[in-house]
Amino acid sequence: MKRHLRVFKYGVVFLDFVPNSWPRHSPKPRSVAAGAGAQITFDSRFLPIVTHDSLRTCSGGILGFSVYFDVPLLFFQLWIVVEKKRGIESMKGKSTGKVSAEWIPIFSICFFFFGMLFTNKFWVPLQSNNQLITQHRRDQELQVVSEDGTTKNKKTEDQDKDVMNEVYRTHKAIQSLDKSISMLQMELSASRSAQNKGKIDKLPLSSDKEPLRKKAFMVIGINTAFSSRKRRDSVRETWMPQGEQLRKMEQEKGIVVRFMIGHSATSNSILDRALDSEEAQHKDFLRLEHVEGYHELSAKTKTFFATAVSTWDADFYVKVDDDVHVNLGALAANLARHRSKPRVYMGCMKSGPVLAQKNVKYHEPEYWKFGEEGNKYFRHATGQIYAISKDLATYISINQPILHKYANEDVSLGSWFIGLEVEHIDDRNMCCGTPPDCEWKAQAGNVCIASFDWSCSGICKSVENIKFVHEQCGEGDDALWNALI
Repeated sequence: MKRHLRVFKYGVVFLDFVPNSWPRHSPKPRSVAAGAGAQITFDSRFLPIVTHDSLRTCSGGILGFSVYFDVPLLFFQLWIVVEKKRGIESMKGKSTGKVSAEWIPIFSICFFFFGMLFTNKFWVPLQSNNQLITQHRRDQELQVVSEDGTTKNKKTEDQDKDVMNEVYRTHKAIQSLDKSISMLQMELSASRSAQNKGKIDKLPLSSDKEPLRKKAFMVIGINTAFSSRKRRDSVRETWMPQGEQLRKMEQEKGIVVRFMIGHSATSNSILDRALDSEEAQHKDFLRLEHVEGYHELSAKTKTFFATAVSTWDADFYVKVDDDVHVNLGALAANLARHRSKPRVYMGCMKSGPVLAQKNVKYHEPEYWKFGEEGNKYFRHATGQIYAISKDLATYISINQPILHKYANEDVSLGSWFIGLEVEHIDDRNMCCGTPPDCEWKAQAGNVCIASFDWSCSGICKSVENIKFVHEQCGEGDDALWNALI
């Protein structure tokens, strides 16, 4: 095929296709006609071939571009227009001007490279702008996707938080229900146990014919003996309220404090009569159905909890020795934090050695039950002071006939809770030393709950020294009444 360019009145150029095979007698046109509407034909060896394909090499071969936005062709068209005008002027001047065939490839090449230069300067930025627009669209799409993902993540996080809050509330509800069921079971068992023992007749009855127990927050039993009158007086003069203050503390704070003691082996002995006289004066005793004796502390502890549970309906029951200094406000505030928990066992936890040697203090006759010689006891609270919740006190009250007693009272108490779902709380503020230890802690704002000397298993010479400990480590008169319970 041959290519023809037609130039119309306004210089518009387009391609026209003619057969490749010209008649033999027809000459091959190589020049440009100079009139408007004239047909201009070039040989394919000299004219850049313009097709609808992308870059291709022509037979005879000058490179051509796509017909769309072909800048070299544009400049070539402009040149054709110029030549047309020159032809018109030549016709008006009655002269016949022709463009030499040798200049055609030169002009073609010049216009081609000039168009290439123009294209590189103006076409590339257009492509760059298109790329920037495309990149911007992609960024916007990514941003939308990212925002959607972030929104979904936030929704997922909010849902997770809601689920965790719901799980926490469910756990608290189950824990509270567990405590309620446990307390009801313990109270029912305690009531049946009291009826079987005939204790029901000793208690005032309500209209429902059930034992009427006084409601309290905590019941504190101070372990004492017949020979410890001076110790009791020293406690009354320091940290234990007396008279109307003792009754007010029970009514307003729900805190009951009593010296717990049994009776002598001989009925109505002089020891019992002396104790009756002291009770009439101070009204701060809890009398137990127990025969007093140092080696019967485990049995006395069981009896105390059983008696306290049958007399007061308290959240906590506390045992403390009469040679230990106690800050009641700090103790009440600390126990209040664990009020919602079932089966709490709190004190200074320890695990001392099992002493198999005879004639030593704290000898353990049943040492063989704890394995090889040199083994240690299980974790248990030290005997100077500890607290247990209502569930555990009721458990002791119900099962006291079958609870085994070891030689040491604190070991016995710890053994009774083995195998139960009990939370052991190790609170070192319940075993502070005497001044300067408790004094430094009080100055730092960390008031001790209880203070004593480890070397004496209580305050050494407590009758003489407990007042000094109270002055240096006491919480103040208003701490108890301001305590949040």
